[in-house]
Amino acid sequence: MRMKNKPSPPHITLVGAGPGDAELLTLKAVKAIAQASVLLVDDLVSDDVLAHASAQARVVHVGKRGGCRSTPQSFIQKMMVQEALNGERVVRLKGGDPFIFGRGGEEVAYLQSHGIEVSVINGITAGLAGMTSLNVPLTHRDHAHGVVFITGHAAPHTASPIDWVNLARTAAQAKLTLVIYMGMKGVQQLQTDLLQGLAADTCVAVIHQASLPAQRHVVCHLSDLEACVKREGLGSPSVIVVGDVLQGLMQLHQHPNSRSA
Repeated sequence: MRMKNKPSPPHITLVGAGPGDAELLTLKAVKAIAQASVLLVDDLVSDDVLAHASAQARVVHVGKRGGCRSTPQSFIQKMMVQEALNGERVVRLKGGDPFIFGRGGEEVAYLQSHGIEVSVINGITAGLAGMTSLNVPLTHRDHAHGVVFITGHAAPHTASPIDWVNLARTAAQAKLTLVIYMGMKGVQQLQTDLLQGLAADTCVAVIHQASLPAQRHVVCHLSDLEACVKREGLGSPSVIVVGDVLQGLMQLHQHPNSRSA
């Protein structure tokens, strides 16, 4: 007697679309996007990334951008479950990496609690891509022994705000690079707090629209951060990078015609 094959359980793939440049997608991400019948897409995912989707796929834009009107997270999660239970091949397409400020952890927990199997495909995060585009590392044995990825916009229900003063002191003592996401709205207070633990001449880079054709960046000292951002008219999406790994880039900006031997 032949046994009937059990139907495959509902499944969803969370895919990191990277910072915007479609050439930075992993091969695994491209394959998942191409095979999807439904894609739930974040605001910051570029059209070049979506070009890898099937012409028959249904693309649903569920914008998630700091400071802007967004689709409620609870609605997105319910939509994912419903589409998966309907037998669709669902891809949740996120800017950057699903597990670095992408709310991937929340979505995995929710989907698993509803009996949905989940796979996660990493994407290059904007802080790394932005610094790489400037030929600057996040770690360096002479300048930075580690790196901290941190949000400048904690959730409203968070019990305690980020202690930037102590973080700055730790970064100075342990030689850490700080990569701050979603920090542009509070850049004035960010500068004030970081200056209580870091030297005024600490190097800072602000990278706007990392990896995209419209990418811009500025390099300045921490004491000039707010003024520099205002002068250059930089806004979101941007990452703020703080640390001594930027010393070489700062020297190039101060002496643009100089060449290393």
